[in-house]
Amino acid sequence: MRDRLLVLWTSGDRTVAMNMVCMYTLNSKIKGWWEEVTLLIWGASGDLLVNDSELKKKIAELQRAGVDVIACKRCAENMGIVEKLEENGVKVFYTGEFLTEWLKSGSRLLTI
Repeated sequence: MRDRLLVLWTSGDRTVAMNMVCMYTLNSKIKGWWEEVTLLIWGASGDLLVNDSELKKKIAELQRAGVDVIACKRCAENMGIVEKLEENGVKVFYTGEFLTEWLKSGSRLLTI
């Protein structure tokens, strides 16, 4: 099994986003705590991201560091933000099967 982490970000709380999600995800990648780091934007976190310019910069920093940033397409469709997420370099697709496979693989999941 590969050394990989999925951070499932569902919270619409900005303080949580800046002081846990972005900080831990970035450090996990740049400090080598995990070989592979993926951030999954799901629900309220997507709406927060597309409406916060500082948070957009943080997500871009994660991407530059090698964090794979993805989002649930169904959630994004429900909120009308698919295009806005994609404009920020987020890979948007239906993630239910992806998440299920991740869980069944035994790889690590951090839910926020």
